[in-house]
Amino acid sequence: MKTAVYRKEHFNAAHRLHNPAWDDEKNSRVFGKCNNPNYHGHNYELIVKLIGEIDTETGYVYDMKELSDLIREHVISKFDHKNLNLDVPHFKNLNPTAENIAIVIYQLLREQIGADIDLKVILYETPRNYVEYPV
Repeated sequence: MKTAVYRKEHFNAAHRLHNPAWDDEKNSRVFGKCNNPNYHGHNYELIVKLIGEIDTETGYVYDMKELSDLIREHVISKFDHKNLNLDVPHFKNLNPTAENIAIVIYQLLREQIGADIDLKVILYETPRNYVEYPV
């Protein structure tokens, strides 16, 4: 009986979308306001979805307190109130788009959650723009 469980978290972070291989005109044309040299911020909403079999002894797919603790330790503590470009080593050479942020979050959590549990990350950058990884 595979079942999905979800944990929703929130963090605030600043970033700048920029490709150093491009000139300022092309960066501005492609990334618009998101290329502001002084950065800009978002109130991100993160949804972590786990899919697995229900444990017959606990009734859980996954202990939600443990999931909450993992997200706080491995994601929120690293991303919340940070400048992703400057403060988060994962984005030193990786453009911090919503797509790339979701993949990094997935990788951070995948290392912590057993392979018997399927993991999906849904990241809302704005109420109308969000990404899901993997699809």
